[in-house]
Amino acid sequence: MGNPKAFLTVPRKEAGYRPVHDRIHDFGEVEQTLNTRDRQEQASRCMDCGVPFCHWACPLGNKDPEWNDALYRGEWETAYKLLKKTNPFPEFTGRICPALCEKACVLYHTTGEAVTNRENEAAIAERAFQEGYVTIEHPKRNGLRVAVVGSGPAGLAAANALNYMGYEVTVFEKNEAAGGLLRYGIPNFKLNKKIIDRRISVMEQEGVTFRYGEAVTSAMMLSQQQFSAIILATGTPVARDLKVPGRELKGVHLALELLSQQNRVLAGMDFSKEERITAKGKDVLVIGGGDTGSDCIGTAHRQGCKSVTQIEIMPKPPVGHNPNTPWPNWPVILKTTSSHEEGCVRRWNINTLEFLGENGKVTGVKVQEIDWKPNPEGGRPLMVEKNEPEIIKADLVLLAMGFLKPEHPEYPENVFVCGDAANGASLVVRAIASGLQTAKRVNEYLSKQ
Repeated sequence: MGNPKAFLTVPRKEAGYRPVHDRIHDFGEVEQTLNTRDRQEQASRCMDCGVPFCHWACPLGNKDPEWNDALYRGEWETAYKLLKKTNPFPEFTGRICPALCEKACVLYHTTGEAVTNRENEAAIAERAFQEGYVTIEHPKRNGLRVAVVGSGPAGLAAANALNYMGYEVTVFEKNEAAGGLLRYGIPNFKLNKKIIDRRISVMEQEGVTFRYGEAVTSAMMLSQQQFSAIILATGTPVARDLKVPGRELKGVHLALELLSQQNRVLAGMDFSKEERITAKGKDVLVIGGGDTGSDCIGTAHRQGCKSVTQIEIMPKPPVGHNPNTPWPNWPVILKTTSSHEEGCVRRWNINTLEFLGENGKVTGVKVQEIDWKPNPEGGRPLMVEKNEPEIIKADLVLLAMGFLKPEHPEYPENVFVCGDAANGASLVVRAIASGLQTAKRVNEYLSKQ
């Protein structure tokens, strides 16, 4: 490393967010960037560990010490080439990855201040596009065709890898544009959709074909015998619902109904007054304490909500350190996002009993505080009622409780399933890794035919 002792003298410095009073009035990305000098100084904090656990923690196997060293030296093109070897889309993960590598960083475990790997990654990717380090490649074709159904992160990764291997790849997408969850589930204030368009343009120039508005099945393509192999990367389309009395009331929506519609509105699509889901002037209740729930909070603020409350059925995690999730487990600790900072009442150990309404519209939600007690028979803890039920006023309720893992029939041997469609809902970085692994499996299979 260029400066092997920088971690002793240089403190962690994050770029931070735009001021709340500024960012809640638009859907521009909330995260700021450091200047070049500060960014290279942050890269110098990487310790060149004897055992770099960041390699192990990253599903893609990113070589953080290598590209951090190149970044510190100002060798941006080298840094990008090192990053691209393991990660085809650093501009995505650099914005929305929870940075598993940082929770594995030796500095995190010794000082609580990990190297800013995620921000460094995003900076390298942006410099690569600005300076022309992202070049168009034209792989030599091998005469075989592969279909990818679904253009989320897993499908894009698989298509990108197979294209470089020489296959003619066609990506089928049921929606009007590529990206899957990246485009229709993640708000623009976290990931500007021009970032996706930029990558799709590169893939198209390199030979990948995208066909939009086509909901196809593996059986349809097999019957036509157009492709040597088919990859299903259709994600987890079914959200977990909450079947309690009053679910049919107007104003109770699944989280992605709000998020996907808002992203489409920003892309120029029109919706009628009856179709439009908006938090403007409303008391909003978000049920679910994860990232999707947080995205709903940020979206509600930008739509002009009156108030936002978020409830979670599980206990409140501890701050900073959780003795119940020691290394190498992922630390389950309290997470405060940019959306939470914008204003939100957060409550834990709250169970939803009933949606209440008048004239067919939701007006509130009956909830009850609970406790969790150990199950004497082992397994899932037991939920115990605590205190009397109460009513939370709400005229817009958003259900953000995750997604159901898809079930698949038995497919022919040339049909492969990857990403969330195979593993259930997870992180974008894991979906990308699954797409790359599936591309290798497809290549191994077709090489033996």
